[in-house]
Amino acid sequence: MTRATGAVGRSPLVRVATDARTDAGEAVVTAAQEAADSVPVVRTGPTGITTYDPLVMLTKTGQTVFVDDPPPSLVRDLVATLEDGTLPTDEAMAVVDHDPETTTLPTPESGPLSVGRRAVLGPCGWADPLTPADWSFVSADRTAEAATESGILGRGRGDAAADDPVADVWETTREADGDSVVVVNANDASDLPGPDETLLAAAPFAVLDGLAAVAQYVGAEDAVLFLNEAETPLHRHLQRAVDAAAETLPVVPQLVAGPDEYRAGEPTAALEALEGADRIEPRLQPPSPAERGLYGRPTVIHTPRTVAQVRQAIRTPEQVDSDAADPGTRLVTVTGDVAAPATVELGSDGSLDTVRDAVEIGGSFKMACVGGVLGGITRDLDVAPTAQSLRAAGLGTDGVVELLADDRCALATVGERARFAATENSGRCVPGREGTTQLAELLRDVYDGSFETDKLRELGRVMRRSSNCQIGAHAPRPVTTALDEFEPEFRAHTDGRCP
Repeated sequence: MTRATGAVGRSPLVRVATDARTDAGEAVVTAAQEAADSVPVVRTGPTGITTYDPLVMLTKTGQTVFVDDPPPSLVRDLVATLEDGTLPTDEAMAVVDHDPETTTLPTPESGPLSVGRRAVLGPCGWADPLTPADWSFVSADRTAEAATESGILGRGRGDAAADDPVADVWETTREADGDSVVVVNANDASDLPGPDETLLAAAPFAVLDGLAAVAQYVGAEDAVLFLNEAETPLHRHLQRAVDAAAETLPVVPQLVAGPDEYRAGEPTAALEALEGADRIEPRLQPPSPAERGLYGRPTVIHTPRTVAQVRQAIRTPEQVDSDAADPGTRLVTVTGDVAAPATVELGSDGSLDTVRDAVEIGGSFKMACVGGVLGGITRDLDVAPTAQSLRAAGLGTDGVVELLADDRCALATVGERARFAATENSGRCVPGREGTTQLAELLRDVYDGSFETDKLRELGRVMRRSSNCQIGAHAPRPVTTALDEFEPEFRAHTDGRCP
């Protein structure tokens, strides 16, 4: 890793890790700046651990003190102590020794920040997200060709190569006729937070750098960063990042806002939105977007976390096991019945169960929904966080794990998701349009004493196999996996009893 030339390489230094899209850390940042005279104060992006937002980190000669959510009065005292040449440790949540020149966040030995590893997430909370000097840009002199042998798979429902090798899509685009374009699809209107949000807030340069590397490899001179129109603070943050890095990046994306609709996050539906279509619905395939995508041009569509993984594979190819079934790492946001959500990074040799160490759940753990709003229901999280292992367990790969406590009803939980699918589907295909409605009705019938498990499973099988859209195909997953785990609880409702 090249040495940073900006604030990251300085010592002593005060960092305030907080989400720039909110005002949560503004008073803390102001207090630190007012108290500082000779010591630089840097507002970094969020670490991904929201319970630590804002997080103040005071560094001196290879040692960093972590203080979470301090009042402004304490911040002034901490900075004043550091100004006097002493590292304040009395109020510390943790004190970590590290390489003085590190450009990634040094992690404590315990607590949420110690969960998993921090490779792609490494700069988050540590490097200034809007100062290019604190980053080393791989796209300045390298393309994604260096990542073609890594075997990285696409990540997230918004990726046209989700759970498939991205290099295959790139080759299709390179061979197709026409001027290619790269789209980074960050429009996710789900109520659940996701890992892409953390990356865009804390490491926008990693996303822009990975995008540019892919664009160069496929020969694209045009690129788009597709955002949700409701996230206006994030738009402003990302536009500042684009402007700051414009002279460094070989390909500079255009920021485009799309509708605040869940269906618009599907890759080809995103193309429809970008083209200004009145009705947002997924396209029939083939041809794939890689052959005929945005305005008929060969198009690569990735999520922010995919291009960030690509950048990581280019920077540190020796750390990516290309022989693994799912090379690289997986970013997972943990939410649900928790005190505060957290985004963690897991290696393919780890266990999804470790995400529970990153949050505090309100009550006893009962079940989890893995893979977003239409993920799979499970009692057991002892599964590798790889695409192959998650699919084999009937779970989703969208990078969100909801931990649900023992006061949750399994039937009500999946019923809400079935109604969501019935509302949000595009209506283009019969299995998506009618199947989701029938699924919700069959679940409502349980409360009236009719529990037709065979019909639920058969409907789910048909929808999975014949739906044109992801919503129709994935809507049965919460239901069928919950049946596997909680069928007696479903049956109890036919007698008017909720266990």
